[in-house]
Amino acid sequence: MPSANSLSATPAASVPPAASTPSAASAPSTQTKPPVKPKIVSDWCTPLVARLPKVSLADCKNSKLSPTGANSLNGFPVLFRDIKADVKHPQAIRVLLLGGIHGDEQTASSVVFKWMEVMQKSPLEFNWRVAPVVNPDGLLAPKPRRVNARGIDLNRNFPTPNWQKEAPSYWARVTRSDPRRYPGKAPISEPESRWVYETIEKYKPDVIISVHAPFGVLDFDGPTTPPNRFGRLIYNRVGVYPGSLGNYSGLHKDIPVVTIELPNATQMPPDAEVQRIWQDMQTWIRQNVATPLKTARNP
Repeated sequence: MPSANSLSATPAASVPPAASTPSAASAPSTQTKPPVKPKIVSDWCTPLVARLPKVSLADCKNSKLSPTGANSLNGFPVLFRDIKADVKHPQAIRVLLLGGIHGDEQTASSVVFKWMEVMQKSPLEFNWRVAPVVNPDGLLAPKPRRVNARGIDLNRNFPTPNWQKEAPSYWARVTRSDPRRYPGKAPISEPESRWVYETIEKYKPDVIISVHAPFGVLDFDGPTTPPNRFGRLIYNRVGVYPGSLGNYSGLHKDIPVVTIELPNATQMPPDAEVQRIWQDMQTWIRQNVATPLKTARNP
């Protein structure tokens, strides 16, 4: 089994925040209960496809995903697959493809499943590590939600410089303590964000593609030239946020991060557009990340 399966994360014992909206001066409250060991889910395709547009049970099973070893707080495995480049590309670069960091952006996971179908039909130029549903608890909540089971925005939970000072301050001051954007009390406090962090450290991707919705643009952080467009999606900076993956990996680790913002969180783009985004992504990677980037931080 690929080395990523050895990456484990132990869920913390605390429970999700109470339903009341937190004030700007305080973090979401928690209740004190004895820790309960979650039941580990083995049939993951059935619940996932019930929430994902245009992904069938056969599509999920054919993706041949495996547990990474990291489980969500509710015991659902973070799933992944390594898909290798053709033997004609022995020095192929490594691409980390992530979907569903926010659970209420269902198309961000569905489009990754669609691209996995493409990967299995023709020889590949790059090595891919693919995780289509990084936040399963958010997706599988009674109503899909952005945050994980503890009420933490995983895309504000990465260890950017000065996180302890900047992330809580930004959350209180700029978002007015929006519970949808709560960064947590410490970086990589969550098993899901910790898995992404450990994967970056051990897999050492040369580029990261993270899929979101519904802004309908491309965002980019890090070295090399940003993409102009993938399909109909045009490059337009969304912003730099404390604790975000783009900030952490692109600006701090010098690993390029392309954030694909699909135009709708629940309705998939037309099949032809899904294919155009995929093809334009390949072209951009080939032209801008064709040689692995070696920096002082990533020797």
